[in-house]
Amino acid sequence: MFVLLNIDSPKPLGARVMSRYSIAVEPVALPELVMAHDRATSAEHFWMPFTANRQFKGSPRLLERAEGMYYTDTDGRQVIDGTAGLWCCNAGHGRREITEAVSRQIAQLDFAPTFQMGHPLPFELAERLAQISPAGLNRVFFTNSGSESADTALKIALAYQRAIGQGSRTRLIGRELAYHGVGFGGISVGGMANNRKAFGALLPGVDHLPHTLDLQRNAFSRGLPEHGVERADELERLVTLHGAENIAAVIVEPMSGSAGVILPPKGYLQRLREITRKHGILLIFDEVITGFGRVGEAFAAQRWGVTPDILTCAKGLTNGAIPMGAVLVDEQIHDAFMQGPESTIEFFHGYTYSGHPVACAAALATQEIYQRENLFQKAIEIEDYWQDALFNLQGLPNVTDIRTVGLVAGIQFAAHADGVGKRGYEVFRQCFEDGLLARASGDTIALSPALIVEREHIDAMIERLADAIRKAA
Repeated sequence: MFVLLNIDSPKPLGARVMSRYSIAVEPVALPELVMAHDRATSAEHFWMPFTANRQFKGSPRLLERAEGMYYTDTDGRQVIDGTAGLWCCNAGHGRREITEAVSRQIAQLDFAPTFQMGHPLPFELAERLAQISPAGLNRVFFTNSGSESADTALKIALAYQRAIGQGSRTRLIGRELAYHGVGFGGISVGGMANNRKAFGALLPGVDHLPHTLDLQRNAFSRGLPEHGVERADELERLVTLHGAENIAAVIVEPMSGSAGVILPPKGYLQRLREITRKHGILLIFDEVITGFGRVGEAFAAQRWGVTPDILTCAKGLTNGAIPMGAVLVDEQIHDAFMQGPESTIEFFHGYTYSGHPVACAAALATQEIYQRENLFQKAIEIEDYWQDALFNLQGLPNVTDIRTVGLVAGIQFAAHADGVGKRGYEVFRQCFEDGLLARASGDTIALSPALIVEREHIDAMIERLADAIRKAA
Protein backbone atom coordinates (compact mmCIF):
# COMPACT_ATOMS: atom_id res chain seq x y z
CA MET A 1 0.00 0.00 0.00
CA PHE A 2 1.40 3.40 -0.99
CA VAL A 3 -0.33 6.75 -0.58
CA LEU A 4 0.65 10.23 -1.68
CA LEU A 5 -0.65 13.49 -0.37
CA ASN A 6 -1.04 16.42 -2.70
CA ILE A 7 1.20 19.10 -1.33
CA ASP A 8 0.72 21.84 -3.90
CA SER A 9 -0.08 24.25 -1.04
CA PRO A 10 0.63 24.42 2.68
CA LYS A 11 -3.02 23.79 3.47
CA PRO A 12 -3.97 20.35 4.81
CA LEU A 13 -4.98 18.10 1.99
CA GLY A 14 -6.34 14.60 1.78
CA ALA A 15 -4.48 11.61 0.44
CA ARG A 16 -4.62 10.20 -3.02
CA VAL A 17 -4.42 6.45 -3.41
CA MET A 18 -1.37 5.19 -5.30
CA SER A 19 -2.22 1.51 -5.43
CA ARG A 20 -5.07 -0.85 -6.15
CA TYR A 21 -6.11 -0.61 -2.52
CA SER A 22 -8.53 2.02 -1.34
CA ILE A 23 -7.97 3.62 2.01
CA ALA A 24 -8.93 6.74 3.87
CA VAL A 25 -6.37 9.06 5.35
CA GLU A 26 -7.04 11.98 7.62
CA PRO A 27 -5.91 15.38 6.32
CA VAL A 28 -2.50 16.43 7.55
CA ALA A 29 -0.38 19.53 7.39
CA LEU A 30 3.00 19.81 5.68
CA PRO A 31 5.64 18.54 6.07
CA GLU A 32 4.38 15.76 8.31
CA LEU A 33 3.08 13.39 5.72
CA VAL A 34 3.94 13.08 2.08
CA MET A 35 3.87 9.37 1.49
CA ALA A 36 2.78 6.32 3.37
CA HIS A 37 3.30 2.59 3.21
CA ASP A 38 2.04 1.16 6.46
CA ARG A 39 3.11 4.28 8.33
CA ALA A 40 3.44 8.00 7.73
CA THR A 41 6.53 9.07 5.81
CA SER A 42 7.86 12.61 5.81
CA ALA A 43 9.22 14.32 2.73
CA GLU A 44 11.79 16.24 4.71
CA HIS A 45 14.41 13.52 5.18
CA PHE A 46 15.28 12.77 1.53
CA TRP A 47 17.74 15.40 0.29
CA MET A 48 17.12 15.03 -3.43
CA PRO A 49 20.00 15.20 -5.91
CA PHE A 50 20.19 17.94 -8.57
CA THR A 51 16.75 19.12 -7.47
CA ALA A 52 15.19 22.34 -6.21
CA ASN A 53 14.03 20.48 -3.12
CA ARG A 54 11.62 23.07 -1.76
CA GLN A 55 10.03 23.60 -5.14
CA PHE A 56 9.65 19.87 -5.75
CA LYS A 57 8.23 19.09 -2.33
CA GLY A 58 5.67 21.83 -2.86
CA SER A 59 4.46 20.14 -6.05
CA PRO A 60 5.83 16.60 -6.36
CA ARG A 61 6.10 14.55 -9.52
CA LEU A 62 6.18 10.89 -8.50
CA LEU A 63 6.41 7.88 -10.79
CA GLU A 64 5.10 4.53 -9.62
CA ARG A 65 5.41 2.04 -12.48
CA ALA A 66 7.03 1.74 -15.88
CA GLU A 67 6.61 -0.49 -18.91
CA GLY A 68 7.87 -0.11 -22.45
CA MET A 69 7.81 3.55 -23.45
CA TYR A 70 5.62 4.70 -20.56
CA TYR A 71 5.75 5.63 -16.92
CA THR A 72 2.66 5.64 -14.74
CA ASP A 73 2.58 8.37 -12.14
CA THR A 74 1.01 8.19 -8.71
CA ASP A 75 -2.28 9.55 -10.06
CA GLY A 76 -2.48 6.65 -12.49
CA ARG A 77 -1.66 8.81 -15.54
CA GLN A 78 0.49 7.41 -18.31
CA VAL A 79 3.51 9.54 -19.14
CA ILE A 80 5.54 8.97 -22.30
CA ASP A 81 9.18 8.61 -21.30
CA GLY A 82 11.00 10.99 -23.63
CA THR A 83 14.28 10.61 -21.75
CA ALA A 84 14.87 6.85 -21.38
CA GLY A 85 14.77 7.42 -17.62
CA LEU A 86 17.90 9.53 -17.38
CA TRP A 87 19.60 8.57 -20.64
CA CYS A 88 19.81 4.99 -19.43
CA CYS A 89 16.76 2.77 -20.19
CA ASN A 90 17.70 2.29 -23.85
CA ALA A 91 15.75 -0.95 -24.20
CA GLY A 92 12.62 0.51 -22.61
CA HIS A 93 11.17 -0.21 -19.20
CA GLY A 94 10.10 -3.38 -17.48
CA ARG A 95 12.15 -5.83 -19.54
CA ARG A 96 11.27 -9.28 -18.27
CA GLU A 97 14.66 -10.71 -19.29
CA ILE A 98 16.50 -8.30 -16.99
CA THR A 99 14.08 -8.81 -14.11
CA GLU A 100 14.45 -12.56 -14.29
CA ALA A 101 18.24 -12.43 -14.61
CA VAL A 102 18.51 -10.19 -11.55
CA SER A 103 16.12 -12.37 -9.56
CA ARG A 104 18.01 -15.55 -10.36
CA GLN A 105 21.37 -14.03 -9.60
CA ILE A 106 20.50 -12.44 -6.26
CA ALA A 107 19.06 -15.76 -5.11
CA GLN A 108 22.20 -17.63 -6.18
CA LEU A 109 24.95 -15.15 -5.27
CA ASP A 110 24.05 -11.76 -3.84
CA PHE A 111 27.59 -10.46 -3.43
CA ALA A 112 31.16 -11.59 -3.85
CA PRO A 113 34.34 -9.52 -3.48
CA THR A 114 36.57 -8.80 -6.45
CA PHE A 115 39.62 -7.78 -4.41
CA GLN A 116 42.01 -10.74 -4.75
CA MET A 117 38.89 -12.84 -5.32
CA GLY A 118 36.31 -13.16 -8.05
CA HIS A 119 33.23 -14.76 -9.51
CA PRO A 120 32.50 -15.70 -13.13
CA LEU A 121 30.14 -12.93 -14.21
CA PRO A 122 32.45 -9.88 -14.56
CA PHE A 123 34.80 -11.96 -16.71
CA GLU A 124 31.89 -12.95 -18.94
CA LEU A 125 30.60 -9.37 -19.12
CA ALA A 126 34.04 -7.94 -19.87
CA GLU A 127 34.39 -10.37 -22.76
CA ARG A 128 30.96 -9.36 -24.06
CA LEU A 129 31.86 -5.65 -23.90
CA ALA A 130 35.19 -6.25 -25.61
CA GLN A 131 33.30 -7.78 -28.53
CA ILE A 132 31.30 -4.60 -29.16
CA SER A 133 33.90 -1.99 -28.20
CA PRO A 134 36.03 0.07 -30.59
CA ALA A 135 39.05 -1.83 -31.85
CA GLY A 136 41.70 -2.33 -29.18
CA LEU A 137 39.61 -1.22 -26.20
CA ASN A 138 39.37 -4.74 -24.81
CA ARG A 139 40.34 -4.36 -21.16
CA VAL A 140 37.45 -3.49 -18.83
CA PHE A 141 37.54 -1.96 -15.35
CA PHE A 142 34.13 -2.04 -13.65
CA THR A 143 32.69 0.81 -11.60
CA ASN A 144 29.25 1.65 -10.25
CA SER A 145 28.37 4.88 -12.04
CA GLY A 146 29.38 7.34 -14.71
CA SER A 147 31.02 9.53 -12.08
CA GLU A 148 33.17 6.65 -10.91
CA SER A 149 33.99 5.75 -14.50
CA ALA A 150 35.25 9.28 -15.19
CA ASP A 151 37.41 9.42 -12.07
CA THR A 152 38.75 5.93 -12.80
CA ALA A 153 39.65 6.89 -16.37
CA LEU A 154 41.58 9.93 -15.13
CA LYS A 155 43.44 7.81 -12.56
CA ILE A 156 44.31 5.22 -15.21
CA ALA A 157 45.65 7.97 -17.48
CA LEU A 158 47.85 9.46 -14.75
CA ALA A 159 49.11 6.08 -13.55
CA TYR A 160 49.83 4.96 -17.12
CA GLN A 161 52.01 7.96 -17.85
CA ARG A 162 53.95 7.23 -14.67
CA ALA A 163 54.23 3.54 -15.56
CA ILE A 164 55.87 4.31 -18.92
CA GLY A 165 58.34 6.75 -17.43
CA GLN A 166 56.43 9.92 -18.28
CA GLY A 167 55.73 10.95 -14.70
CA SER A 168 55.85 14.66 -15.55
CA ARG A 169 52.59 14.21 -17.46
CA THR A 170 50.14 15.15 -14.71
CA ARG A 171 48.03 17.84 -16.35
CA LEU A 172 44.47 17.01 -17.43
CA ILE A 173 42.51 18.85 -20.12
CA GLY A 174 38.71 18.99 -20.07
CA ARG A 175 36.27 21.19 -21.94
CA GLU A 176 33.86 24.02 -21.15
CA LEU A 177 30.24 22.93 -20.60
CA ALA A 178 31.37 19.34 -20.09
CA TYR A 179 29.84 17.01 -17.53
CA HIS A 180 31.96 14.16 -16.21
CA GLY A 181 30.05 13.26 -13.09
CA VAL A 182 30.37 14.58 -9.58
CA GLY A 183 33.61 13.14 -8.23
CA PHE A 184 36.39 15.63 -7.58
CA GLY A 185 38.17 14.46 -10.71
CA GLY A 186 35.02 14.75 -12.79
CA ILE A 187 34.07 18.22 -11.63
CA SER A 188 37.67 19.39 -12.05
CA VAL A 189 37.82 18.49 -15.73
CA GLY A 190 34.13 19.28 -16.17
CA GLY A 191 33.08 22.69 -17.35
CA MET A 192 29.65 23.42 -15.88
CA ALA A 193 29.98 26.28 -13.39
CA ASN A 194 27.22 25.23 -11.00
CA ASN A 195 28.83 21.82 -10.55
CA ARG A 196 32.18 23.35 -9.56
CA LYS A 197 31.82 26.70 -7.87
CA ALA A 198 30.90 25.53 -4.36
CA PHE A 199 33.77 23.09 -3.92
CA GLY A 200 36.98 25.06 -3.74
CA ALA A 201 40.14 24.70 -5.75
CA LEU A 202 39.50 21.12 -6.96
CA LEU A 203 42.33 19.22 -8.69
CA PRO A 204 45.44 21.18 -9.60
CA GLY A 205 46.85 21.20 -13.09
CA VAL A 206 43.61 21.24 -15.06
CA ASP A 207 42.79 23.32 -18.11
CA HIS A 208 39.84 23.45 -20.50
CA LEU A 209 39.19 23.55 -24.22
CA PRO A 210 36.44 25.86 -25.48
CA HIS A 211 33.00 24.33 -25.99
CA THR A 212 31.59 23.74 -29.47
CA LEU A 213 28.19 25.44 -29.18
CA ASP A 214 27.96 28.07 -31.91
CA LEU A 215 24.44 29.39 -32.31
CA GLN A 216 25.46 32.07 -34.79
CA ARG A 217 26.80 29.63 -37.36
CA ASN A 218 25.19 26.30 -36.48
CA ALA A 219 21.67 27.00 -35.24
CA PHE A 220 19.05 24.51 -36.44
CA SER A 221 21.58 22.00 -37.74
CA ARG A 222 20.48 18.50 -38.62
CA GLY A 223 23.13 16.07 -37.51
CA LEU A 224 26.68 17.21 -36.85
CA PRO A 225 27.14 20.95 -37.45
CA GLU A 226 29.26 22.19 -40.32
CA HIS A 227 31.22 24.86 -38.49
CA GLY A 228 33.68 24.72 -35.60
CA VAL A 229 36.31 22.09 -36.34
CA GLU A 230 38.93 24.79 -35.71
CA ARG A 231 38.01 24.83 -32.02
CA ALA A 232 39.93 21.57 -31.66
CA ASP A 233 43.08 23.49 -32.57
CA GLU A 234 42.85 25.23 -29.21
CA LEU A 235 44.48 22.06 -27.89
CA GLU A 236 47.66 22.99 -29.76
CA ARG A 237 47.70 26.31 -27.90
CA LEU A 238 47.38 24.48 -24.57
CA VAL A 239 50.22 22.16 -25.59
CA THR A 240 52.37 25.19 -26.33
CA LEU A 241 51.36 26.81 -23.04
CA HIS A 242 51.88 23.83 -20.75
CA GLY A 243 54.26 21.62 -22.73
CA ALA A 244 53.22 18.26 -24.14
CA GLU A 245 55.55 16.57 -21.66
CA ASN A 246 53.28 17.79 -18.84
CA ILE A 247 49.88 16.76 -20.23
CA ALA A 248 48.54 13.30 -19.41
CA ALA A 249 45.15 13.23 -21.07
CA VAL A 250 42.30 15.06 -22.73
CA ILE A 251 38.76 14.03 -21.76
CA VAL A 252 35.70 14.99 -23.79
CA GLU A 253 32.17 13.81 -24.30
CA PRO A 254 31.67 13.01 -27.99
CA MET A 255 28.31 14.71 -27.44
CA SER A 256 27.75 16.89 -24.38
CA GLY A 257 24.39 15.77 -23.03
CA SER A 258 23.90 17.42 -19.65
CA ALA A 259 24.86 20.83 -21.01
CA GLY A 260 21.94 20.66 -23.43
CA VAL A 261 22.92 18.32 -26.30
CA ILE A 262 26.00 20.05 -27.72
CA LEU A 263 27.24 18.24 -30.80
CA PRO A 264 30.78 17.96 -32.16
CA PRO A 265 31.33 19.80 -35.46
CA LYS A 266 32.24 17.64 -38.43
CA GLY A 267 35.89 16.62 -38.19
CA TYR A 268 36.30 17.93 -34.63
CA LEU A 269 36.81 14.61 -32.87
CA GLN A 270 39.14 13.45 -35.63
CA ARG A 271 41.24 16.58 -35.14
CA LEU A 272 41.46 16.00 -31.38
CA ARG A 273 42.62 12.45 -32.09
CA GLU A 274 45.34 13.71 -34.45
CA ILE A 275 46.67 16.28 -31.99
CA THR A 276 46.67 13.99 -28.96
CA ARG A 277 48.38 11.19 -30.85
CA LYS A 278 51.03 13.57 -32.17
CA HIS A 279 51.94 14.72 -28.67
CA GLY A 280 51.64 11.42 -26.78
CA ILE A 281 48.55 12.58 -24.90
CA LEU A 282 45.82 10.07 -24.07
CA LEU A 283 42.34 10.76 -25.44
CA ILE A 284 39.42 9.78 -23.21
CA PHE A 285 35.85 9.65 -24.50
CA ASP A 286 33.16 9.95 -21.86
CA GLU A 287 30.36 7.89 -23.38
CA VAL A 288 28.16 7.57 -20.32
CA ILE A 289 25.34 9.14 -22.35
CA THR A 290 26.28 8.22 -25.92
CA GLY A 291 27.12 4.59 -25.19
CA PHE A 292 24.90 1.67 -26.14
CA GLY A 293 23.18 2.99 -29.21
CA ARG A 294 22.15 6.54 -28.34
CA VAL A 295 23.63 8.05 -31.51
CA GLY A 296 23.84 4.76 -33.42
CA GLU A 297 26.35 1.90 -33.21
CA ALA A 298 27.43 0.62 -29.81
CA PHE A 299 29.41 3.80 -29.11
CA ALA A 300 29.72 7.26 -30.62
CA ALA A 301 33.39 6.44 -31.27
CA GLN A 302 32.23 3.92 -33.86
CA ARG A 303 29.45 6.05 -35.32
CA TRP A 304 31.84 8.95 -35.88
CA GLY A 305 34.94 6.93 -36.70
CA VAL A 306 37.30 8.00 -33.91
CA THR A 307 38.88 5.54 -31.48
CA PRO A 308 40.04 6.99 -28.15
CA ASP A 309 42.57 5.42 -25.80
CA ILE A 310 40.08 5.09 -22.94
CA LEU A 311 36.27 5.10 -23.02
CA THR A 312 33.86 5.42 -20.11
CA CYS A 313 30.30 4.12 -19.97
CA ALA A 314 27.46 3.48 -17.51
CA LYS A 315 23.69 4.16 -17.74
CA GLY A 316 22.70 1.99 -20.72
CA LEU A 317 25.11 -0.74 -19.61
CA THR A 318 22.38 -2.28 -17.44
CA ASN A 319 19.43 -0.47 -19.01
CA GLY A 320 19.36 1.56 -15.80
CA ALA A 321 18.18 -1.47 -13.81
CA ILE A 322 21.18 -1.74 -11.46
CA PRO A 323 23.86 0.94 -10.96
CA MET A 324 26.98 0.01 -12.92
CA GLY A 325 29.70 1.61 -15.00
CA ALA A 326 32.78 0.51 -16.89
CA VAL A 327 36.00 1.89 -18.32
CA LEU A 328 37.17 0.36 -21.58
CA VAL A 329 40.93 0.62 -21.92
CA ASP A 330 43.29 0.04 -24.80
CA GLU A 331 45.14 -3.24 -24.40
CA GLN A 332 48.55 -1.54 -24.65
CA ILE A 333 47.70 0.82 -21.78
CA HIS A 334 46.62 -2.13 -19.64
CA ASP A 335 49.76 -4.08 -20.49
CA ALA A 336 51.98 -1.22 -19.35
CA PHE A 337 50.72 -1.87 -15.82
CA MET A 338 51.41 -5.61 -16.02
CA GLN A 339 55.09 -5.36 -15.12
CA GLY A 340 57.14 -6.37 -12.13
CA PRO A 341 56.51 -9.35 -9.83
CA GLU A 342 53.26 -11.18 -10.45
CA SER A 343 52.33 -10.88 -6.77
CA THR A 344 52.29 -7.07 -6.99
CA ILE A 345 48.97 -5.20 -7.20
CA GLU A 346 49.40 -3.32 -10.44
CA PHE A 347 46.81 -0.55 -9.94
CA PHE A 348 45.79 0.55 -6.46
CA HIS A 349 42.24 1.48 -7.26
CA GLY A 350 38.79 -0.08 -7.18
CA TYR A 351 35.37 -0.14 -5.55
CA THR A 352 33.69 -2.56 -3.17
CA TYR A 353 31.01 -3.20 -5.78
CA SER A 354 33.24 -3.40 -8.87
CA GLY A 355 31.81 -6.24 -10.94
CA HIS A 356 28.90 -6.78 -8.55
CA PRO A 357 27.22 -10.10 -9.45
CA VAL A 358 23.67 -8.74 -9.63
CA ALA A 359 24.76 -5.75 -11.72
CA CYS A 360 26.66 -8.09 -14.04
CA ALA A 361 23.55 -10.23 -14.45
CA ALA A 362 21.51 -7.15 -15.38
CA ALA A 363 24.19 -6.00 -17.82
CA LEU A 364 24.48 -9.39 -19.54
CA ALA A 365 20.71 -9.61 -19.97
CA THR A 366 20.69 -6.05 -21.31
CA GLN A 367 23.44 -6.73 -23.85
CA GLU A 368 21.51 -9.77 -25.04
CA ILE A 369 18.44 -7.61 -25.68
CA TYR A 370 20.49 -5.03 -27.58
CA GLN A 371 21.95 -7.73 -29.81
CA ARG A 372 18.75 -9.71 -30.36
CA GLU A 373 16.68 -6.64 -31.23
CA ASN A 374 19.47 -4.90 -33.16
CA LEU A 375 18.90 -1.76 -31.12
CA PHE A 376 22.28 -0.16 -31.83
CA GLN A 377 21.08 0.46 -35.39
CA LYS A 378 17.68 1.78 -34.39
CA ALA A 379 18.89 5.35 -33.86
CA ILE A 380 20.30 5.39 -37.38
CA GLU A 381 17.23 3.82 -38.97
CA ILE A 382 14.75 6.24 -37.41
CA GLU A 383 17.03 9.30 -37.35
CA ASP A 384 15.49 11.03 -40.39
CA TYR A 385 11.94 10.66 -39.07
CA TRP A 386 13.06 11.88 -35.65
CA GLN A 387 14.73 14.94 -37.13
CA ASP A 388 11.79 15.79 -39.38
CA ALA A 389 9.42 15.61 -36.41
CA LEU A 390 11.63 17.78 -34.23
CA PHE A 391 12.03 20.46 -36.85
CA ASN A 392 8.28 20.94 -36.81
CA LEU A 393 9.02 22.83 -33.59
CA GLN A 394 11.02 25.46 -35.45
CA GLY A 395 9.17 28.74 -35.41
CA LEU A 396 7.32 28.10 -32.14
CA PRO A 397 7.56 30.82 -29.49
CA ASN A 398 11.03 31.37 -28.03
CA VAL A 399 12.67 28.41 -29.83
CA THR A 400 16.18 29.60 -30.73
CA ASP A 401 17.84 26.33 -31.75
CA ILE A 402 17.20 22.65 -32.38
CA ARG A 403 20.13 20.21 -32.22
CA THR A 404 19.66 16.58 -33.09
CA VAL A 405 21.59 13.47 -34.01
CA GLY A 406 20.79 9.80 -33.60
CA LEU A 407 17.96 9.52 -31.05
CA VAL A 408 18.75 12.60 -29.03
CA ALA A 409 17.71 16.23 -29.37
CA GLY A 410 18.11 19.56 -27.65
CA ILE A 411 15.52 22.32 -28.08
CA GLN A 412 16.85 25.61 -26.81
CA PHE A 413 14.74 28.59 -25.77
CA ALA A 414 15.39 32.27 -25.34
CA ALA A 415 15.95 33.07 -21.68
CA HIS A 416 13.04 34.45 -19.68
CA ALA A 417 13.26 37.99 -18.35
CA ASP A 418 13.11 36.54 -14.82
CA GLY A 419 16.31 34.56 -15.29
CA VAL A 420 18.10 31.73 -17.08
CA GLY A 421 16.43 28.36 -16.72
CA LYS A 422 12.96 29.63 -15.87
CA ARG A 423 11.55 29.02 -19.34
CA GLY A 424 13.19 25.60 -19.62
CA TYR A 425 11.74 24.53 -16.29
CA GLU A 426 8.28 25.79 -17.19
CA VAL A 427 8.30 23.82 -20.46
CA PHE A 428 9.50 20.73 -18.56
CA ARG A 429 6.76 21.14 -15.94
CA GLN A 430 4.07 21.65 -18.55
CA CYS A 431 5.27 18.63 -20.51
CA PHE A 432 4.86 16.44 -17.45
CA GLU A 433 1.37 17.75 -16.83
CA ASP A 434 0.54 16.92 -20.43
CA GLY A 435 1.92 13.38 -20.18
CA LEU A 436 5.51 13.69 -21.45
CA LEU A 437 8.69 13.28 -19.43
CA ALA A 438 11.39 15.53 -20.87
CA ARG A 439 14.58 16.83 -19.29
CA ALA A 440 15.39 20.48 -18.66
CA SER A 441 19.00 21.68 -18.71
CA GLY A 442 18.87 25.42 -18.19
CA ASP A 443 16.77 26.74 -21.06
CA THR A 444 17.22 23.62 -23.16
CA ILE A 445 14.81 20.70 -23.25
CA ALA A 446 16.58 17.42 -24.00
CA LEU A 447 14.86 14.38 -25.46
CA SER A 448 16.45 10.93 -25.59
CA PRO A 449 13.77 8.25 -25.89
CA ALA A 450 14.40 4.54 -25.54
CA LEU A 451 15.71 2.85 -28.65
CA ILE A 452 12.47 0.85 -28.90
CA VAL A 453 10.61 4.05 -29.81
CA GLU A 454 8.21 3.89 -32.76
CA ARG A 455 6.94 6.64 -35.02
CA GLU A 456 3.67 6.99 -33.15
CA HIS A 457 5.59 7.62 -29.92
CA ILE A 458 7.66 10.29 -31.63
CA ASP A 459 4.53 11.95 -32.99
CA ALA A 460 2.95 11.99 -29.53
CA MET A 461 6.09 13.39 -27.90
CA ILE A 462 6.45 16.22 -30.39
CA GLU A 463 2.75 17.09 -30.18
CA ARG A 464 2.88 17.33 -26.39
CA LEU A 465 6.13 19.25 -26.41
CA ALA A 466 4.75 21.72 -28.94
CA ASP A 467 1.70 22.29 -26.75
CA ALA A 468 3.90 22.81 -23.71
CA ILE A 469 6.05 25.35 -25.57
CA ARG A 470 2.97 27.34 -26.57
CA LYS A 471 1.53 27.24 -23.04
CA ALA A 472 4.84 28.38 -21.53
CA ALA A 473 5.27 31.27 -23.99
